[in-house]
Amino acid sequence: MERSPSRGEAPGGPVDEGAYLASQPSELHIEEVLNEIRRRVDESGRRVVVLDDDPTGVQSVHGVPVLTTWAVEDLRWALAQPSATFYILTNSRSLPEDEAVSLNREIAHNLSEAAGPDKDFDVVSRSDSTLRGHYPAETDALAGALAEGGRDPDGLIVCPAFFEAGRITVDDVHWVRQDGELVPAGQTEFASDHSFGYSSSDLKAWVEEKTGGRLAAREVLSVGLTDLREGGPGRVAEILDGASGGRALVVNAASYADLEVFVLGLLAAEERGKRFLYRTGPSFVRTRGGITEPKILGAGDLYRSRSPEGHGLILVGSYVPTTTRQLEAALALDGVHGVEMSVPRLLEPGERDDELGRVVEEVNGALDSSEVIVYTSRELVTAGDAERAGPTNFEIGASVSGALVEVMRQVDRALPLSFVVAKGGITSSDVATKGLEVRRAEVAGPLLPPGIVPVWVLPDENDFPGLPYVIFPGNVGGPGSLAQAIEVLRGER
Repeated sequence: MERSPSRGEAPGGPVDEGAYLASQPSELHIEEVLNEIRRRVDESGRRVVVLDDDPTGVQSVHGVPVLTTWAVEDLRWALAQPSATFYILTNSRSLPEDEAVSLNREIAHNLSEAAGPDKDFDVVSRSDSTLRGHYPAETDALAGALAEGGRDPDGLIVCPAFFEAGRITVDDVHWVRQDGELVPAGQTEFASDHSFGYSSSDLKAWVEEKTGGRLAAREVLSVGLTDLREGGPGRVAEILDGASGGRALVVNAASYADLEVFVLGLLAAEERGKRFLYRTGPSFVRTRGGITEPKILGAGDLYRSRSPEGHGLILVGSYVPTTTRQLEAALALDGVHGVEMSVPRLLEPGERDDELGRVVEEVNGALDSSEVIVYTSRELVTAGDAERAGPTNFEIGASVSGALVEVMRQVDRALPLSFVVAKGGITSSDVATKGLEVRRAEVAGPLLPPGIVPVWVLPDENDFPGLPYVIFPGNVGGPGSLAQAIEVLRGER
């Protein structure tokens, strides 16, 4: 029989969510807290720059700019916008570690140059809420480059919470909601990721594990739920005042109310001269920027500047079981034409061009009369499966994503395309930057409840001005979610 842990006890396995959270102190709610956060952010003049290692990180926000480049002139533009928060899509989770390090270092140097002596900023290294990504390589690179620019961080805030997707941190353990239970992250399938695997669910131990012991668990600071809910912002600021030398600090949070208390304490510490680098999930960004809860978008919101005339293109690169179930339901819709793209053929140099040509011809032939779903064959091909030596898992992923990009590039521009959906993190980044050649866009908000499928609206200078571009993560939603998204995007048609 499952045992409900007592308050403050970190369980070793799955727990009943309701009983476990009920054992914690009561939430502290502060009146008009977002208005107070926005006021203090505006008064500071500091911008929150979010380096997003996967395009799904905009899930929790709306009305903010997103860049897909980081040239100094683009960063100057973003720093001058009214929004105190903006995103830079790096897609670094899809890169080998050395390339991710170089990219982060370059962005930090360019930010310092763009800001000059008159503007200030804080950097969020936004990554996966199930702890996958290039940590600590990316934050080490950022900290070093920021220090060279005179912005040496006193500490690293570790806050992977993403409440809409059921990822919370309590008793320093990071939890993933699955089937009505809270499961320690290290015991989920995410921890077995072939590129970013880990074993520790306790975030202090996770820091030690990922840093190879360079940062010992006993040296990691922590802001617990008791600190937040009984001590309030004053207690948070007191803990943060003790951070120095880039020390890691874990933030426990089970709700936005918890993050709001933390951010008020954080801002107080920063006003006293403290400076932090952040490694977080999506929920922290929304709170740190004082951004209100986004509303779920409908057809009327999506087509304010573009007619829904024509049909939509859905590009599916994700191969996880959740995506496969969603794909099956979407292909069953009336008025949907499916085109399968063979991954084994794409990986054979002598067959790749023929396979791409076949797919592009079928897409352009079907788009004038139906929605078209282009999807990769469902078997997972990894480096260990490849008969010839050479390709790594990153290279295989890049090759498959590149094929979907090529399909997007060769879509007949004379067709009245009404929307594009990209399914999967690497796919959605590459289609945006290379297929649609987006440099700047606006995050309009989420398409489906509970707010985990974000939509960009493309700028006027794009080939598809005002086009709704939907970034659909591979591992979120129920079996009918992709079909539901297509129905919303069809609007009244």
